Amino acid sequence: MPEVKSMFREVLPKQGQLSMEDVPTMVLCKPKLMPLKSVTLEKLEKMQLEAQEAIKQQDLALNEPQ
Repeated sequence: MPEVKSMFREVLPKQGQLSMEDVPTMVLCKPKLMPLKSVTLEKLEKMQLEAQEAIKQQDLALNEPQ
């Protein structure tokens, strides 16, 4: 392949420091712990258990001999 000449020529300083821009890299964050169950789901499960317990109590009260 023939070499293509650039419109710009490279210029290096004769004095001072030569610096290079830092290439951005990916930064990893700490993993975040997520709850297995949401608060809403836990409330719904609690309400369901309470309703089941109330039904059991009513059934026991109706089945007791008077």
